[in-house]
Amino acid sequence: MNTGAHARPPHGSLQAPALSEQLALAAQAVLAVRQGRSLGDALAAVPAPLRPGVQALVFHSLRLLGHCEALVARLADRAPPPPLRSLMCVALALLLAPDAPGASYAAHTVVDQAVRAARKDKRWQRQAGFLNACLRRYLREAASLQAPLAQDPVARWNHPSWWIERLRRDHPADWERLLLANNRPGPMTLRVNRRRTDREALARALADQGVASRPVGEDGLELARPLPVDQIPGFAEGHCSVQDEAAQLAAPLLLDGLAARPRVLDACAAPGGKTAHLLERADAELLALDVDAARCTRISDNLRRLGLVAEVRHADAARPADWWDGRPFDAILLDAPCTASGIVRRHPDVRWLRRDSDVAALAGTQRALLDALWPLLRPGGRLLYATCSVFRAEGSEQAEAFLQRHTDARAGAAPGHLFPGTPGGAGQFNDNASGGPDGFFYARFDKARGG
Repeated sequence: MNTGAHARPPHGSLQAPALSEQLALAAQAVLAVRQGRSLGDALAAVPAPLRPGVQALVFHSLRLLGHCEALVARLADRAPPPPLRSLMCVALALLLAPDAPGASYAAHTVVDQAVRAARKDKRWQRQAGFLNACLRRYLREAASLQAPLAQDPVARWNHPSWWIERLRRDHPADWERLLLANNRPGPMTLRVNRRRTDREALARALADQGVASRPVGEDGLELARPLPVDQIPGFAEGHCSVQDEAAQLAAPLLLDGLAARPRVLDACAAPGGKTAHLLERADAELLALDVDAARCTRISDNLRRLGLVAEVRHADAARPADWWDGRPFDAILLDAPCTASGIVRRHPDVRWLRRDSDVAALAGTQRALLDALWPLLRPGGRLLYATCSVFRAEGSEQAEAFLQRHTDARAGAAPGHLFPGTPGGAGQFNDNASGGPDGFFYARFDKARGG
């Protein structure tokens, strides 16, 4: 297994006295994901001072989880209880990449701290010796233990088997590189609020803090290293937002070429990043909907920080009879619920939480939303369909089926499938381990004027 660029351990140094506690907390988070909970919920239970280090450790572990679970199966004659298995996986993830950037602890320290973590937890105390024996055996026999795993797709690619097979079918020329890209961290990218500053001014302010950046897209800056938002110059004043380069394509794709003051619907708007970008670029009459009331509050909070105004409403976009006033829209953005298979770099838990059956279920939701919203668009208007997915069922197949169902729809200019780390579009991969946009899909549908 190549554990270099594709299996990057957590950034920053974890001090040895605290490593046992962080290992235990990371193991609890990995266990929660394996039991079907989102990583965000699991990390919310981690004490705030420890959260950054624990999150980095969990991200690293989830990117190597298929390989680590396969190693546990070879090291243990009987399957250890799930909590202990998760602790073993977190420790093994650190041992797999001891020399990569960010790993500042020797193998014996990792083993010692993992055993200490086990001894402190009532669930694992009696099995601390077993854990110690397994980890030390791995250190002695790593090459022979890992050799057979090259034939195990889940261990090799660190994705569920159904995910691997779907990518192989959907993208036969690129599926391997897609899987590798998913195991690399994505860059931190900012979107400049052109109503309050400009990209050059923000780049200079970042440089003054010792952070290099490069322009991406029309409004973006990709940072050479991530920053906490409270350290981003002008963030609190609404000068910028954190938004991936691929997500920043939505606003220009929907708005460019429209008449002044368009009436716009953002149908599934939370947390409001694309809503804000639309308003930063145009003086639009905008209605932002979301089915989750709490997430609607996030939309409003984001708009307030950026000095923007829209009507935000808690409603189900698939049921226009409950909220539509009968006035047609000039443009509709449907950033539809999806598997999130294109943003695994930032959400490494997604691959372990999703099931193959989720793809068809979510594709059905997307179809229902498209069909419900299309009649709300004026003749000559446009609808932009977007998902943060690389699966064709949530992209090109959905778009082709929509065009077959709606004879008054025409395909407009849009990039289609974008792969993670590919600024030029599908099939073009760069060599920057952490650069480039997330995986996305965009299709634009223009409504015939006589429709």
